[in-house]
Amino acid sequence: MSALSELTKVSEALTNSHIESWKGQGKKVLGYNCTYMPEEIVHAAGILPFRMRGTGCTETTLADSYLATVNCSFARACLELLIEGKYDFFDGAIFVYSCDHMCATHSNWKAHGKTPFMENIISVPHTITEYGLKWYRDEIGIFRDKLEEHFEVKITEESLKDAINTCNETRSLLKRLYELRRSDTPPITGAQSLSVLVAGTSMPKDQYNQLLKELLNELAGSEGVSDYKHKLMISGSEIDDPALFNIIEDLGGLVVTDSLCFGTRSFWEPVRENGDPMDAISDRYYKHIPCPRMFDSYSKRLDFVKDMAKKADVDGIILESIKYCDSHGVDNVMLEGDLEDKGIPVLVLEREYGALADTGRIRTRVQAFLERISR
Repeated sequence: MSALSELTKVSEALTNSHIESWKGQGKKVLGYNCTYMPEEIVHAAGILPFRMRGTGCTETTLADSYLATVNCSFARACLELLIEGKYDFFDGAIFVYSCDHMCATHSNWKAHGKTPFMENIISVPHTITEYGLKWYRDEIGIFRDKLEEHFEVKITEESLKDAINTCNETRSLLKRLYELRRSDTPPITGAQSLSVLVAGTSMPKDQYNQLLKELLNELAGSEGVSDYKHKLMISGSEIDDPALFNIIEDLGGLVVTDSLCFGTRSFWEPVRENGDPMDAISDRYYKHIPCPRMFDSYSKRLDFVKDMAKKADVDGIILESIKYCDSHGVDNVMLEGDLEDKGIPVLVLEREYGALADTGRIRTRVQAFLERISR
């Protein structure tokens, strides 16, 4: 099996052979919900961090009994899978206060009592200040202490530095993948790239890094994709399912870069490898490419989107948001205006999480957008 096939297989289901092998050795798995959760601390504890997602959820009947209809469909899908027992393989779960929707999910998740280790939510300030950095440093320090206490492990400075090196290797390999995607004939589609990224959130990093190296070697000899009309960038809410990418690429668009929390926002910046590791981790995660939850960082988000679009030489940008995601919804309105003023065609698209029930509407919008670019 090729590395791409293996990574795609891992991304298509919640559990996979890597997790089964991990659990079979008596090791622990910790779920988390947001890129503001420092993976290195979990790795240093000898625990596998698993990024929560709603993969396989087809309805939210059970979750709708606990969450309001104005809670986003991603939050409801995650809670649905918990209630159904699909997340019973978790030995713990840690939530970041990324938004009110996930805060409500955390409260209900904890109340169900199905996950052994459920600590208070990690609080992250909404603005970048020196005091805020100290706050966040204290928050992740408390999280580290709770991990050590519950799982009876010791997170040493050496284990933190080893985890930083491993995670930085992942980031470096993924950046190489994105560099390949910038060519006129990218060796991998956007949908395939998303599968590669999602796989990395649900398997041990050393095994993932090995598969990434094999993938890069495979792609080096690939002919590349040439039968597309326009190169596109996508930015916005959580996407962990290639369904939307498949629609775009079936119509002749090719997604070659992004600003997504399962994409570049999760790996673009490394953790510095000198000095106190906890200080380095807190500095990186608090100040990494921000999502709209960071109220004072709009200009940084705009500059990042423009820079990524320029480097990938895209013909247009799709700004998507999950329905009721006010943070991305408002941000996308501002981004649309500023990007269009720079002469970059933009499509603002609201959708539901997961399986696209309104595929026809989305196809029509995307097709019209591609025709507009062609004109």
